Amino acid sequence: MIIVIIWNMHPTVPTPPAPATAAALPGARRAIWLKQLHQWHWISSAICLMAMLLFSITGFTLNHAAQIEARPEVTRIKAELPPLLRTQLQAYAEEHADAELPLPGEIADWANSAFPVDVRGKRAEWSEEDAYVALPRPGGDAWLRIAVDGSAEYELTSRGAISWLNDMHKGRNTGAVWSWFIDIFALACIVFCVTGFLILKYHAANRPSTWPVIGFGIVLPAVLALLFVH
Repeated sequence: MIIVIIWNMHPTVPTPPAPATAAALPGARRAIWLKQLHQWHWISSAICLMAMLLFSITGFTLNHAAQIEARPEVTRIKAELPPLLRTQLQAYAEEHADAELPLPGEIADWANSAFPVDVRGKRAEWSEEDAYVALPRPGGDAWLRIAVDGSAEYELTSRGAISWLNDMHKGRNTGAVWSWFIDIFALACIVFCVTGFLILKYHAANRPSTWPVIGFGIVLPAVLALLFVH
């Protein structure tokens, strides 16, 4: 019996994968960028969703403010300042005439209990006859006047829900926190629009109508403004 042993002195070495071609690298980078853009786009759209609906609706109501009737409701309340506080108010008014200072603490506490209002820290316009506190608010107006003779009057004007929403849109008398919200919402809208534009740019090769539609959206407002806005 003859046994033949074949010994391979050169074992087979696994073939390394082919290096990435120049065309594959841009494709990978494109996929990474698209993934990031889509992520920023949906996050910004989620942040903007409710606020964008609100601002779109109020943009329509503001544009048709003349056709949407507002029926103001006026509420007036009167009260009498106690004698001890009346003396304090008279002395304070004589000392701080023509100044803008908050009401003294005890008088402010009385006003808060006598009227549905919080005047603590609110500036009052002082004269020798009275103290006047302006209390503007979204969708209406209010004021409080306390005279040195002890008479006090509070007036509230409400113009309805539509007026309130319109003032929220404009940030009128809404305070610092709502103003910050509008700024953050505006930034989120910018991110939403820019990422949407870049996503369109990446898909423009397969969608021939992309650039004509974008151009139409840019040119139309400019043409309308030039031709019809005086």
